[in-house]
Amino acid sequence: MKKPKWQPPHITHGTPTIYNWVVLNPHKLLLGTNTDIGAFTLIQALNGVVIDDDVQIGSHCSIYSESTIDNKSGAIRIGKGAKIGSHSTIMPGVTVGEGAVVGAHSFVNCDVPAGVTAFGTPIKRYWKEGVDIR
Repeated sequence: MKKPKWQPPHITHGTPTIYNWVVLNPHKLLLGTNTDIGAFTLIQALNGVVIDDDVQIGSHCSIYSESTIDNKSGAIRIGKGAKIGSHSTIMPGVTVGEGAVVGAHSFVNCDVPAGVTAFGTPIKRYWKEGVDIR
């Protein structure tokens, strides 16, 4: 049986998609092809969010381009083929590099380089190289 061609969902501000994830300010979201975003994920795209091709984002994630808690704002980019574990939070201005993996339940407040696995609350280590991000 042939796999159906990927189609982006209809996205309306503040309304769950057919997959039960929500985007605020969808006109500032650039969604690549073949993405998989889990249910109950919130994407706050006020300052721009780019999700490149083949990205997988687990359920219950929060992606914030604007934070009223610490008054930070900035565009977010999640690179091609990156994977974000369930229940993770990505803060304003962060870039997750191509092919990077963010472990579940992580708080991402700094860039994650391409091809490495980062994890923690906040993220502190690279799995691949075993060095501190900070």
